[in-house]
Amino acid sequence: MESALNALILIGNYIVVPGLAYGCQLALGALGVTMIYAVLRFSNFGHGEIMSFGTMLVILATFALQSAGLSIAPLPTALLALPVGIIGAIGLCLLLDRYVYKFYRQQRASPVIYLIVSIGTMFIIGGLIRFIIGPQDRNFADGERFIVKASAFKANTGFSEGLAIKTAQGVTVLTTFAVVGLVFWFLNYTRTGKSMRAFADNEDLALLSGIDPDRVVRITWIITAVLATIAGTLYGLDKSYKPLVYLHLLLPIFAAAIVGGVGNPLGAIAGGFVIAFSELAITFAYKKVAGYLIGDGVLGDGLLQLLSTDYKFAVSFLILVVVLLVKPTGIFSGKTL
Repeated sequence: MESALNALILIGNYIVVPGLAYGCQLALGALGVTMIYAVLRFSNFGHGEIMSFGTMLVILATFALQSAGLSIAPLPTALLALPVGIIGAIGLCLLLDRYVYKFYRQQRASPVIYLIVSIGTMFIIGGLIRFIIGPQDRNFADGERFIVKASAFKANTGFSEGLAIKTAQGVTVLTTFAVVGLVFWFLNYTRTGKSMRAFADNEDLALLSGIDPDRVVRITWIITAVLATIAGTLYGLDKSYKPLVYLHLLLPIFAAAIVGGVGNPLGAIAGGFVIAFSELAITFAYKKVAGYLIGDGVLGDGLLQLLSTDYKFAVSFLILVVVLLVKPTGIFSGKTL
């Protein structure tokens, strides 16, 4: 019985807990992507760089607050600096829409044109970020590092394996549930949210009903910027901040949005967890788990790992391809690409 519990603790420590945190981060990112697709009807390939830009501003504000001796220990100071990143990301998104996307919207450009333009903005924002903060890793997490330490868990329970829960992981889960709940309340119970949903369902009918399209577009970009900054900051606190990593995150974020059903907010949340747990479960080495369950040495010297962690993003790509071939509308039957 104890061996089985140790095996469960291992899985919880390396798959369940990090999967919940990573799934929340992908869910917030995918929710931003799916809102742009639902309302503005194009795939925003610059979303990862918007996440990176907002996080960069949070980091700079965090360093300034730390230098001034301000903090909210035991929580990370980055939470105190989060409004700075959100305001900056909102400003960036509104500027991009006014001086770039608005022109193509007035011309009723095809989604392919929007996609190409978003790739251009992605490279411009990425270059600006690396010019300002540089390409190197930045660790901006402070405060208490762990909610539960593995050593304390082993001492208190007597198990051979310890369960560790980082403060950043706990903050990620709680923040995500609060933000997602607020977004769904806004979309379902406010007049502006209902007008956004109507605009997404049928743009022409929404215009005939007197809905202001420019206002809907602005609110969509604002919500997207908020979600992107929060997702990027939570990811950076959980891991570390490196500009190019956010470019790589674009694949699992889009995979999450498409798996859940692109254009469907609920699908974006579900897709984030599907991708996160799939990546971790497929790249986890099960040798120690098998040792607890069936004994050491029974299955040879292999790691019992389906794929190396180097191929983590390949899992996202594989799931994405399978979903597009089998069910292009995703789990929750969103819009086809």
